[in-house]
Amino acid sequence: MRAVAVALPGGPQVLQVQEIDEPQLRHDQVLIRVHFAAVNRDDISLRQGASRFPEHGTLFLGFECSGIIESVGKSVSNWKIGDKVCALLDGAGYAEKVAVCEGQVFPIPTGVSMEEAASLPFVACTVWLSVFVTSRLCRGETLLIHGGWGGVDAFAIQAAKFYGSRVIVATVYDDKIGYYLSLDPDVCINYKTEDFAARVKEETGGRGVDVILDCIGTPYFQKNIESLNVNGRLFIISTLGATLFTQMDLKVLVTKRLTVTGGYLHSWCARSKILIIDDVKKNLWPAIGKEKGMILPLVHKCFSFSEADEAHRLVETGHQIGKILLIP
Repeated sequence: MRAVAVALPGGPQVLQVQEIDEPQLRHDQVLIRVHFAAVNRDDISLRQGASRFPEHGTLFLGFECSGIIESVGKSVSNWKIGDKVCALLDGAGYAEKVAVCEGQVFPIPTGVSMEEAASLPFVACTVWLSVFVTSRLCRGETLLIHGGWGGVDAFAIQAAKFYGSRVIVATVYDDKIGYYLSLDPDVCINYKTEDFAARVKEETGGRGVDVILDCIGTPYFQKNIESLNVNGRLFIISTLGATLFTQMDLKVLVTKRLTVTGGYLHSWCARSKILIIDDVKKNLWPAIGKEKGMILPLVHKCFSFSEADEAHRLVETGHQIGKILLIP
């Protein structure tokens, strides 16, 4: 089968289509014939060398896909051949076929196309883990999202609104202001023209926000800390825009009893991912759809496997609105 491989870390040009063996199916796995695979920021980081390359020298990317189940392991009970599904993967989604544990597979939400479904598992699980589980966002609290990539940020806006939280979104991208406004946040800030920390204080009566989701790894760590309410929580899911901080005001961190956390979804073990997925299926999946007030998936553009380098370049610019997909 065909798959997109990375032999050495580097720029988008290192992505190459190769012929490889089909995956061997374990007893607890299903084999999905991939129709669409999504490109995520974690793919970019790994391609650039964020972690050690496999000993055999080839890295296969792709953490979510949609497709049709082609075969099932002998102990699989929840899925059958022919089911249309999407899945959170451990990697290797940029391929014509992928094997994945049955617990990491989702049904496609009603009214959602297979193309749109490929954009959902990774962002849904990331938002659930970072915003609702780790940061404990509650109804009536205020969430500040540093938006930029059109995937996690867009889903987080909609999910937080769906569960009754107030949402402030801040972005540096002029061309995304209209898009973010269409998702109905309570406040939208362009921090090229405004001091977002000052605006947050103004919008919250001086208290600050309860949770911050930093999707782009901004160099505004101190301003994030200043923008949090007492007992506030900051979750960082990207380091692409981060800088090293030699100075920070620890007094604010201590006196406000703040929590700072970070993490990547792909670094969690399979058992933990399945627990997260079970929560997402119960709490977020029913909210995804095309009806008013539901969480709407959005795809920006599709590329063929042979154009994977162009797909990565587009994601690196941050100018897409919605997810970028690859088609075998």
